[in-house]
Amino acid sequence: MPSSEYDLRYIQAVVDQLEDYLLSQILYWPIGIRPSAGAPSYPKLTLGGLLFARTRASAMPKSEAETNKFEQLDAAINQARTKWTVNWEKKAARGFQARLTLWRNFIEDYRVEPSSQYDRYAYEVGRRVQLELLGHETNSIPAAAFDLLKNLDIILQTTLVPGHFIWEKVLETGFPADPYWYLYGCLPSRME
Repeated sequence: MPSSEYDLRYIQAVVDQLEDYLLSQILYWPIGIRPSAGAPSYPKLTLGGLLFARTRASAMPKSEAETNKFEQLDAAINQARTKWTVNWEKKAARGFQARLTLWRNFIEDYRVEPSSQYDRYAYEVGRRVQLELLGHETNSIPAAAFDLLKNLDIILQTTLVPGHFIWEKVLETGFPADPYWYLYGCLPSRME
């Protein structure tokens, strides 16, 4: 997982472009920043990605300066959400549908060939986390989408091997077992 510095830099770039993003029809917005040497590339701006980075950053230990920066950025995000509520909710609903498709594809691929997919779980489950976060941002997600997510969760619950938190320990406080139960276990390399 990225560092708090990485996430704060991403969030700053997002905040600088958030209004333009919310007013556009684009779901995956290029943010135009490069990571420091050795760090992963920054993802495009989506509300799911922003909420995910914000949740990670809030859980990580930060210096006083980083804490102050995070609080300023969080206030700017909330201000944009309040100012552009309808646009925010539309983006959240579209983002939910896009992430749901990707999550469904992963679950289906795992069911077909677990041995080639199980080791991708720690990465792919980030999509499930984004679904959780986006689901609280709007009331315009169709019931059928929530039904599909519930069915995918049932499949996952019958397959997941319960265990320890799968990401870095430092993030655990930001992602408690309720509601993030799917972060506390792994997928087996073959289905029983």
